[in-house]
Amino acid sequence: MIVVTTESIANYKVKEVIGPVFGLTVRARGIGKDIVAALKGPIGGEITQYTEMLEDARKQAMDRMVSNASIMGANAIIMMRFDSGEIGQNMSEIVAYGTAVIVERE
Repeated sequence: MIVVTTESIANYKVKEVIGPVFGLTVRARGIGKDIVAALKGPIGGEITQYTEMLEDARKQAMDRMVSNASIMGANAIIMMRFDSGEIGQNMSEIVAYGTAVIVERE
C-alpha cells in the first residue's frame, strides 16, 4: 500500500477514487506516566513515556487506516493526515485519514 501526504504519486496515475478512509485509536494515560510527567514538568525536557505512547498510537491509527483501505479495494492512500484530540482529562484520540484510491504506473 502506497501512502502519501500529497495529491498525487510520482510516476503513478489515479485510476479510481474509492473514497475517504480512516483509522482511529484512543489511548489513556496511566497513573505512572502522569506521575513522571508531573515530576518532569517543573524541570522541563521531553517526557519520553508520552512520546512513545503517541508514536505507538499514530502507528496503530495508520495501520488501521491502511487495513480499511485494503478492505475497500484500494492500493494507495493520498492526502494522508493525522489529527488528534482529547477525550476527558486522561485520554487522547488519534486519527489517520486520507483518500483511498486505485493507482497504476504511468
